[in-house]
Amino acid sequence: MTLPPPRQHVAGGQLPRHRHDHGYAAVVLAGTYEEAGDNGRRIVGPGDVIVHGAFEAHLNRTPPAGALVVNLPLPHQALPAFGAVTDPDSIARAAERDVSAAVALLVDQHRPARSPPSDWPDLLAAALREGPVRIGDWSRAHGLSAEHVARGFRQVFGEGPLAYGREVRARAALASSLSGELSLAEIAQATGFSDQAHMTRAVVALTGRPPGAWRRSNPFKTEVLSGAI
Repeated sequence: MTLPPPRQHVAGGQLPRHRHDHGYAAVVLAGTYEEAGDNGRRIVGPGDVIVHGAFEAHLNRTPPAGALVVNLPLPHQALPAFGAVTDPDSIARAAERDVSAAVALLVDQHRPARSPPSDWPDLLAAALREGPVRIGDWSRAHGLSAEHVARGFRQVFGEGPLAYGREVRARAALASSLSGELSLAEIAQATGFSDQAHMTRAVVALTGRPPGAWRRSNPFKTEVLSGAI
């Protein structure tokens, strides 16, 4: 998917897990909703900011009243996944005239906000963002069955833990490939893939292109790829 509209009304209900191919920030102007995505889960309200990296996926659960957000492209600035601003309305007004000015206001006002894990799906998501997890071992360590974990995690995040972890690692591999500092084989090892071919398949499944092709023609030279492990 391309970028969402600049000013967006998030309707009540659940928006299934989806991804955008460019990074952007969503500044909440009114209402509340829950987001569960590749950088964790959080309930947001007016003044909160969620930063989405390129190819990052998430779903939304919104009360019937809905929510209003302004979406801004983030081509230059790396910001934490969750944060807050002091005057979201000023950012929205600026966005109507000059998107670059609105982004500058966002960066100036932005303050990071931690979203600590609160239950076992959040704890597992945080572990998966750190690296590969043996789901059976993790489940036993937390007094849960592997079947319950797989089913419950999918209900919260919109996909199973194995797929979630694989996509997080694929995004990390893509980010490392674009930096050009390591060989693709070294990146595969660093991001928890069994070999370069395994990593390549995961990146292709996520983005439609292999990491080598992204490295040769990098369209994200000034864009944030957040969420790398």
